[in-house]
Amino acid sequence: MHVDDIDRKLLRLLQDDATRSVSELAELANMSSGPVWRRLEKLEAAGVILGRKVEIDYAKLGYTVLVFLRITLDKTQGNAFDEFINEAQKIPEVEAIQTLLGRVDIRMDVRARDLKHYQEIYKSGVLALPHITDIEALMLVSEVKNTERLPI
Repeated sequence: MHVDDIDRKLLRLLQDDATRSVSELAELANMSSGPVWRRLEKLEAAGVILGRKVEIDYAKLGYTVLVFLRITLDKTQGNAFDEFINEAQKIPEVEAIQTLLGRVDIRMDVRARDLKHYQEIYKSGVLALPHITDIEALMLVSEVKNTERLPI
């Protein structure tokens, strides 16, 4: 699919505020609603726009700890990745799982209410996962920048 300057403008506007209506997008893009709606439909059908999401302040819900785990697996086991990922996905506090190429095999984000809660998750959930040979934990202290915006 070819994405032109108008599509990019609409995508920038949606990245700024995904809750904008078609009429608001049309007004901001100096267009009428019909063409904006058709462009958005085209971008969604092509898989450029995957969806819209709600951003939550986890701290206001009592989740104040975020730990990034770097995990190395025992790759002598042929199905180590699949078994690990299948089990890790069952831990509700695991927010993200990413497979990596390099010394570290898995990056996993764990969100907890506090340190005691994290320790419970770590002991009963993370350490019970199969094929782990090494874990490095990095706790988030402050977030300076966190954006999913693409500079289009």
